[in-house]
Amino acid sequence: MKFSQLGRTGLSVSKICLGTMNFGPQTTEAESYAIMDKALELEINFFDTANVYGWKIGEGVTEKIVGRWIAQGGGRREKVVLATKVYGRMGDWPNHSRLSALHIRQACEDSLKRLQTDHIDLYQMHHIDRNSPWEEVWQAMETLVQQGKVIYVGSSNFAGWQIAKANEAANRRSFLGLVSEQSLYNLADRMIELEVIPACREYGLAMIPWSPLAGGILGGILDKVSKGRRTSENARKNIEKHRPQLEAYEAFCRDLGEKPADVALAWLLHNKDVTAPIIGPRTMDQLTGSMHSLEIKITRDNLKKLDEIWPGPGGEAPEAYAW
Repeated sequence: MKFSQLGRTGLSVSKICLGTMNFGPQTTEAESYAIMDKALELEINFFDTANVYGWKIGEGVTEKIVGRWIAQGGGRREKVVLATKVYGRMGDWPNHSRLSALHIRQACEDSLKRLQTDHIDLYQMHHIDRNSPWEEVWQAMETLVQQGKVIYVGSSNFAGWQIAKANEAANRRSFLGLVSEQSLYNLADRMIELEVIPACREYGLAMIPWSPLAGGILGGILDKVSKGRRTSENARKNIEKHRPQLEAYEAFCRDLGEKPADVALAWLLHNKDVTAPIIGPRTMDQLTGSMHSLEIKITRDNLKKLDEIWPGPGGEAPEAYAW
């Protein structure tokens, strides 16, 4: 496994992050344990979850699975850089969601109990909360850091200007502020190249892409459908939306002699601004298969061809759209 620093911090994380969103809804608890154990064997030390995963309001299904795995001991907790999130609705009362100081405090305590640990290594705000001022958010986060319950704070789904505003507010308080941003980023979704990635680079944030396979369409979906694989309604819509690009992409991967999913991951890993894409395996084979992406070399010609198939927004703002 290859490792990199988490943004401007001294923390080392694996170049691939294990996402746990499927643990519970798609993957049994026993298989989830096996996947996490295998991840450690492969030297993946970066695990990502969220209090809302499991999709049963207030239950924290996935966090509980991760917590019971940790509770088995054997150095599991000590080996893992554990990331979870706060923002989503965890109950039906008004303050059971978002980023008020009250909810941040309660959500953190609840996540600690479910995860069966005394601290969260990376506590991420799952979305921006326009109703909570940064003075309130940072005061709550500072308290958790001072209490030793949180080590680092990150964001997810923030715009570039929101990253800037958050870290300028943190700087005024002499607080470390955001050290990572988790964003939708893949060959088919490149909008963050305009302003989010430049903001992360400027403020020293780790870039952690989620959905590296664009909901599965970059995983060789045309070939799978031709062999009788059933797909969701949303996947079918995305296939029709991107069919010419998908045909060109899968042909390119065949010529390269590589699986489309591995090429999509390798493209992200090739980007020096990317710290660790999040993979969300449902099965052991999906986990182990992802490791090959670390070995694929993306040449300049490969990049040019991929840019032709999946053009980005044209570079960084404002040059991408202004003279």
